[in-house]
Amino acid sequence: MSHILVTGATGQLGKAVTESLLKKTAASNIHILVRDAAKADGFKAQGVTIHVGDYSDYASLVSAFKGIDKVYMVSGNDIANRAQQHDNVVNAAKEAGVKHVVYTSFQRKNETDTTPIAFVAHSHLSTEAKLKASGLNYTLLQHGIYADMIPIFAGEHLLDTKIIYLPAGDGKTAFALRTDQAEAGANVLLDESGKYINKSFELAGSEGVSWAQIAEIISGITGVKINYVAASVPEFEATLTKAGVPAEYIGLFAGFSQANAQGEFENVTNELETILGRKPVSVATYLQSVYKK
Repeated sequence: MSHILVTGATGQLGKAVTESLLKKTAASNIHILVRDAAKADGFKAQGVTIHVGDYSDYASLVSAFKGIDKVYMVSGNDIANRAQQHDNVVNAAKEAGVKHVVYTSFQRKNETDTTPIAFVAHSHLSTEAKLKASGLNYTLLQHGIYADMIPIFAGEHLLDTKIIYLPAGDGKTAFALRTDQAEAGANVLLDESGKYINKSFELAGSEGVSWAQIAEIISGITGVKINYVAASVPEFEATLTKAGVPAEYIGLFAGFSQANAQGEFENVTNELETILGRKPVSVATYLQSVYKK
């Protein structure tokens, strides 16, 4: 059986992938890369091998990857330095003799600098290109927007404000649950047939949903009438600035909302369903779990 290493295993996605692997294969096959070993004590107790390392520490990556067959590479969250960090991971994997890298990229249509999310897109695109040119076997999992982000974009006080206020227009998004994405990743890692090698998969949900529809769903669940207001970008930025929201978060919310309005995340595919072997969890089912009293 292949030795599999999951990076970022104490973060939300890496943790979910590791938990999914533990349900499907022996712990002795699973390795994880973490920055703080203490945070991985739970996995260590289950028999998972812990490696301490950092995307910025090349030597630590080479050391961790020795003897590993497959690496699940969670994209880093240091946007400014991410492209170089990802280069480190790919180069270290090659030096250490890793056979297959599975990379968590992103769903998109527009790959030019005109996209409202160019600030996150650049490093994903450069990493995909790096992997394709590396000589390593690779799989690119282009994740759709996580359904888990809906309550964050809607606002933690939604049932008090009763308004979803975003510059997302009438755009639809094929949301998918993070745990479904993680399970799909685990299935790719455990496959020995080669059917995922040197291919890209657009892992989006099986339905496109607008924010107006989300407001209706939440209204139905809670009995509280929620309205969606499609703000202009300047209005949105001014409102959040007045509320004291940090500029970097305003830029993040505005960028992804504009991309949403432009249809960047609307593409519905069956690739997540196919890899899972079942229907992904629907937005309505997920929202029921969040908002049902």
